[in-house]
Amino acid sequence: MKDFTTGSESKLIFRFALPMLVGNIFQQLYNVVDSIIVGRYLGEKALAAVGASFPIIFLVIALIIGIGIGSSVVISQYFGAKNYENVKKATDTTYIFLFFAGIMITLIGVLSGEYIFRFMRLPDELIGMAKTYLDIYMYGMVVMFGFNAISSTLRGVGDSKTPLYFLIVSTFANIALDILFVLGFKWGIAGAAWATVVAQTLSLIIAVIYMHRRKHMLRITFRGMNFDWQIFWQTVRIGLPTGIQQTLVALGGMALMGIVNTFGTPVIAAFSAASRIDSLAVIPIMNFAASLSGFVGQNIGAGKIDRVKRGLWATLRMSMLFSIAITLIIIIWGDKMITIFITNPQIIEIGHHYLTIVSLFYVTFAVMFSINGLLRGAGAAVVPMFITLFSLWVVRIPLAYLLSYNLKLGETGIWWSIPIGWFMGAVASVIYYRMGKWKNKSVVKSHVTDDDELVADADIV
Repeated sequence: MKDFTTGSESKLIFRFALPMLVGNIFQQLYNVVDSIIVGRYLGEKALAAVGASFPIIFLVIALIIGIGIGSSVVISQYFGAKNYENVKKATDTTYIFLFFAGIMITLIGVLSGEYIFRFMRLPDELIGMAKTYLDIYMYGMVVMFGFNAISSTLRGVGDSKTPLYFLIVSTFANIALDILFVLGFKWGIAGAAWATVVAQTLSLIIAVIYMHRRKHMLRITFRGMNFDWQIFWQTVRIGLPTGIQQTLVALGGMALMGIVNTFGTPVIAAFSAASRIDSLAVIPIMNFAASLSGFVGQNIGAGKIDRVKRGLWATLRMSMLFSIAITLIIIIWGDKMITIFITNPQIIEIGHHYLTIVSLFYVTFAVMFSINGLLRGAGAAVVPMFITLFSLWVVRIPLAYLLSYNLKLGETGIWWSIPIGWFMGAVASVIYYRMGKWKNKSVVKSHVTDDDELVADADIV
């Protein structure tokens, strides 16, 4: 465990964020590689179909993400208390639950996929391909959940490097299989989906073999596995708020995609390609914020409020420097980036327009995420959840519809709704930060000076 209460704030936050940054980049590469292979070799319709599937995939797994986070926390607490019997019970409970959840999610996804696509107003010409991709992706849910279960339990006992190694292997396997199935075997869009499923199956097999050869306490042992309801409800209590937030965010993504879908295949394809680049661009900001949460947790527990504030400033400086650099790269070379996915000039122009508008406000996104990272670390985790939902459901979604239809801005109105949502979220975050109530949200009561309690310094202009 790293001590964040002494030393350079910038160096500590940066070094802690770096491994997470690498892991998240590899995680995003799954979707990026699928989109590149599909767009370059199968065309704009296939790219649009894959892009339309991602919000649904995110929705069906969103709630389970929270349960996985909850299981990791429960396991870490039992492991810290050296209660290895309950560590094993919590591990078994996680494995059993995610196995049956994977089966249930597969059935729901396969049976409801076409209805959801039609509800999202996806053009008829894309529904067949989108349904093919989604169905095959759903077949791999049990495997995906199995791999995530092992990763969550390993992180729970403090091992974050091993899951990263598994993820790297899986990512490179996915790239190789994408090329083999799509270009070699000519399986079309189904090949891209099968490449993901097979790569995840390979990563799960490697993880299981590793756990058994190391005789790890968390290895899967079918004989004697027990589902502990008390531990399961502890997991749900901790993970459910995050799961609900992820679900509502996923529904917001589907609602936005539903508006995008009404503008036809070229706009859908452009949005699919540009949003993959966008998701990679904001990873540094999100990881600096996550690193700040850990930094704040320790320092607010130690009563070092001034150090918490300096940590926020350090995070803002790093995030803004990255934001400005990425914005310049996108403005200058954004159209070249889109050509990685597709060669249609119309789609490239639309995608570059999206990236230009959104990237100009990465600094605003950095402010919102950095302050929310501080609030989570301070124990005020509910506040960032409401800020996120406010910026998405109260601002972005209604504004996307209003600007694109009522004000006749077309798809450009959708693009502008995204940074406006960030701006309003940033304003809400700054207001709550300056109120200073986050100082009293820690689960560990520390000695905070009267000046710190009474004054919410004007740290952010």
